[in-house]
Amino acid sequence: MRKNYIAGNWKMNKTLVDTQDFAINLSNKLPELKNTEIIICPPSLFVYEMAILTKDTAINVGAQDVSVHEKGAFTSEISAAMIKSTGAKYCIVGHSERRKYHNETDEIINQKLFVLLKNELTPILCIGESAEERENNLTDKVIIKQLSKGLKNVELSVPFIIAYEPIWAIGTGNTATPEMAEEVHLLIRNWLKENYNEKISQTIPILYGGSVKPSNIEELLKQPNIDGGLIGGASLEVDSMREMIKISENIEV
Repeated sequence: MRKNYIAGNWKMNKTLVDTQDFAINLSNKLPELKNTEIIICPPSLFVYEMAILTKDTAINVGAQDVSVHEKGAFTSEISAAMIKSTGAKYCIVGHSERRKYHNETDEIINQKLFVLLKNELTPILCIGESAEERENNLTDKVIIKQLSKGLKNVELSVPFIIAYEPIWAIGTGNTATPEMAEEVHLLIRNWLKENYNEKISQTIPILYGGSVKPSNIEELLKQPNIDGGLIGGASLEVDSMREMIKISENIEV
């Protein structure tokens, strides 16, 4: 059975001291979790610190991006081997902000998936449509294109995570209704079945991202094909994370 995932993407937020305080406070009195995996993806500067402070706790750590290169003269780039050496287990790939502001294509994202898998890091592959694409009834076409090109020649296996993040819902306060999100999650799961197999389709977690917060996460998690959230702003506060973890634990998977 798939677990629920409460994954925080901090983006470009928090200082070193903020990160230390968060790690210590969230770890403190964290209950034993049966249904939930916790992932925190801080800025790259603080991945190691987060991993050290949360070692031997239920909190897993991930990076927000990775280079397509393994090493060399690529100023400011961070390799998969570097990420792995910090103790991190996960890495976000293909976030819409990377696609938009850094001109990342599905082909580049595909290369990043290969370097992560080579280094035994679990990718969190982000896909999603824009407001214009949804208005023009292109959601299914966009999602299938991103899956097909992003996963080209990838021998998909577990562990692997997919996150559906409609661009129009990221940081806007606009959240897809649970039914809207479920429809796309089912599309993704069926695509996995058709292009891989039933086992892959049923075991890979598919997260929803887009203004997820304590007030709406329960209804999202109750959908049969939504396995958690890739959460932005609401993941920056310890109390908010605790509440979402608590909600997740109370929902049967």
